[in-house]
Amino acid sequence: MTRSSRHLMRVATPALAFAMALSACSGSAPSPSPSSSGSGASASSANGVTALSAAKIKPLVSSIGSQAGADLKPARLASGLTPPTNKWFSGLVFGGTAQPVFPMPMSFGLSGAGFSFGLPVITSSDKTIMGGYRPSIQVGAGADSWQVTRYDEMSVTLTGRKGGSPIGTVTIAQGSPFITFTAAGQRQITTNLPFAGSGSPWAVQAGEDRYGLTGSEGVSVSGGTVTVPDRGHATFYVMPEGGDAATMAALAASPLKATSSSYTLSGSTATTRLAYTTQNGSPTGIVALPHQQAGLVAGQSCDLGRYRSILGTLKLCRGTAMSWTTPTRPATAQLDLSGLDDTRRATLRKQVDADVQAFKPYPADTYFGSKALYRDAQLYTIAKQIGATSSATALRTRIVAQLNQWANPAGCGGRTSLCFYYDRTNRGIVGLTHSFGSEQFNDHHFHYGYFLYAAGVMAADDPSLVEKLRPVMTLLAADIASPSDTGAFPQRRNFDPYVSHSWASGTSPFADGNNQESASEAVNAWVGLGVWARAAGDSQLAGEATWMQALESASSLAYWTNFDTKDPVYKGFNHSITPLVWGGKRDYATWFSPEPAAALAILLIPMNPSSGYLGSDPARVRVNLGEALGSRGYRQTYGDLLLLYSALQGSAQRDAAIGQVPSLTSIDDSLTRSYILAYLYSLT
Repeated sequence: MTRSSRHLMRVATPALAFAMALSACSGSAPSPSPSSSGSGASASSANGVTALSAAKIKPLVSSIGSQAGADLKPARLASGLTPPTNKWFSGLVFGGTAQPVFPMPMSFGLSGAGFSFGLPVITSSDKTIMGGYRPSIQVGAGADSWQVTRYDEMSVTLTGRKGGSPIGTVTIAQGSPFITFTAAGQRQITTNLPFAGSGSPWAVQAGEDRYGLTGSEGVSVSGGTVTVPDRGHATFYVMPEGGDAATMAALAASPLKATSSSYTLSGSTATTRLAYTTQNGSPTGIVALPHQQAGLVAGQSCDLGRYRSILGTLKLCRGTAMSWTTPTRPATAQLDLSGLDDTRRATLRKQVDADVQAFKPYPADTYFGSKALYRDAQLYTIAKQIGATSSATALRTRIVAQLNQWANPAGCGGRTSLCFYYDRTNRGIVGLTHSFGSEQFNDHHFHYGYFLYAAGVMAADDPSLVEKLRPVMTLLAADIASPSDTGAFPQRRNFDPYVSHSWASGTSPFADGNNQESASEAVNAWVGLGVWARAAGDSQLAGEATWMQALESASSLAYWTNFDTKDPVYKGFNHSITPLVWGGKRDYATWFSPEPAAALAILLIPMNPSSGYLGSDPARVRVNLGEALGSRGYRQTYGDLLLLYSALQGSAQRDAAIGQVPSLTSIDDSLTRSYILAYLYSLT
């Protein structure tokens, strides 16, 4: 979506539509409930997720009915490939003009008859950490068109053609400093700067950075011309600070062929493995991001040099794979109110009854409609636990009736809202009514995470609901979390295992790459997926959800709310959070409001029962709140979310927050006053 359209849509809605999955941790956090799960499990991606396999998904897709989708203009996508929406490289595929992309540590773009790349210059100012497209090395290849002809989790291959005939391919990958051109027929490609040397590797200085070039047998360089024999290759790279030229050339010798991710879960730890397969199986260079570095598995060599980036200082490793560990977090369906005394139970009963009486009809769109279902499901669990029987009964009737409408596979055959259909053009599930450009595949994980969360809460309470809800909920899960490309859905549409977070824009029509604002809504998606998976009895899907929740939680802390301000990249940046993270920059800004309270709140919402990870550093909570609250305190829009966040600092702040609840002037539509009280009461 465009910046202006999302801004207008956000502003048009008084209460911010947020969603977040916060994870329990030690210290001040909601007490785990009997329905929480996620830590202590053992699982592996090698087992797959049977429920999301092509064989299981095909009949579900047939049952829901299909419609032609929006024209996303996949002008540079080869026939037969699943449209890669919500990817770091989506801007290369969609739209009339290819956009730059950011396969760290590089930036890359198509330019005229060729391609360009370079290590971004990082400049930090008051509100922006900028590392935009830098075409330091410009390669003329003689192509008149380019198409993405292969992609996997971290790598992309583009084929250049002239007059319909291929002239060669270019392969780029996240986490790789290497860019390889492979010739179709003998080719002469040109460079804007002349590479020099007595033989491979050749080198050239571009500003403060040095670039290298090596190639297969028969590659020759003469000034700004590189001759590549048929099926031969030339690999370009940027030297890391403190790196060795001979070592880099050796690692570049065998081109990258494919990449993949896998994981294992053991106890309270997720181990992620990213494999980089070269043509001859030899080691290559793999770049470790800041959030990966602390958990790198022993035995990995990551001393080959450093790169600058908008995320902080990167380290170059040697190997055929990179593995690191991340703490897992429970995916908690409801708050645990078992320890409440009679006085607090009575207070909550009165508030629950008032909240139920104040409810309005459900919104009909996929974002606000799903968020309202999540809100009500949380209120239902509170009502049941405290003995607000009549309110619980009314809530259950209301929620189940609405879920049943959304979960009717034939719903879109007879109405134009409160239903889902399969978009056969773009290969995904789309809901009616559209919201925030969801027909362009914007924000699907935010929306569908709420649906899955609400369905999981209600199905855990009443297992008889599982089979009725399962077909559509399985399709929502497949849309955002398919562990493989089934042809009907891409592999993990939104989730990017390398950067360990999701991308929100469907087509990424931006010069700064793809982006994600509400990291908390992304975490909420995987918590919701886990809550549904456990209610449905699907341990494989629960394992997938636990892994994604662990990584998204870690990256949200590392790059949105709790980043290491001592890293040189933050010198000159005058804020403690970055609400909007792009491929090529990070902004202290939101799509919808200039208010400091909104900048922090978008990273908190909806403060679900798994939100404790946000309080892992109480001192940072205090710092982040300082700017967000300003002189207005909690009596402002989004003050309710900030109040819940403040309580993660400890018992004194929790007690103070309880006293502030009656004076709140704004309640976000992901919350109720009952939930705010219950959340604070549940903190241990």
